[in-house]
Amino acid sequence: MRILVVEDDPRMSGLICEVLRDNCYAVDPANDGASASDLMAVNQYDLVVLDWGIPAPSGIELLQIWRGQGQTMPILMLTGRSTVEDRAGGLDTGADDYLTKPFSFVELLARVRSLLRRRQVPLQLHLEAGDLRLDTSRHQVTVGGSPVILSPKEFAVLDYMLRRTDEVLTRTEIEEHAWDEASDPMANVIDVTIHRLRKKIDGGQDGRLIHTVRGMGYVLRSERS
Repeated sequence: MRILVVEDDPRMSGLICEVLRDNCYAVDPANDGASASDLMAVNQYDLVVLDWGIPAPSGIELLQIWRGQGQTMPILMLTGRSTVEDRAGGLDTGADDYLTKPFSFVELLARVRSLLRRRQVPLQLHLEAGDLRLDTSRHQVTVGGSPVILSPKEFAVLDYMLRRTDEVLTRTEIEEHAWDEASDPMANVIDVTIHRLRKKIDGGQDGRLIHTVRGMGYVLRSERS
């Protein structure tokens, strides 16, 4: 899952991004409305965390623009405003939820998970292929009933591949959904991550789930072969 965080306070932005990345999300930060608009124009986001009071265009103005363009991703509005009128204004403009500062990061994560579950194409909480099981809410993976420990990035890649089983995924598609703007496009990180996943998911098993399609990318089969 890829999230855009629009927050002009560097310390707050850094903390939000760190918490989200620690929970297996790819995150792109923007510190003003113009930067957020540029990122939205070239990337597809699963969710946006949007501060109301960013430099122009403001959070509420961005919200109006994006909804007017037909963007339907969930948007969690952050603000220091706490009146009922402010909350109603944000929600009426198109925000899906509203979090008043100061807030706990436990609550932020709970709101993010809730919005992702409620979006137009509901997220499956339990994914599987063959003897592989992934629980998105608990961040747990098992193979043949035995737990497998994955890094946040390995988990993010596996989650994406399980949602597209039996589809050939290019490296670009995998990068766009599991990495953020901070990643190095020249680095061989995707191949290395897939290699590590194979060792953990297919190592010692009868048949493989993850296959390479020469000249195209990778595919995770619904059954071992």
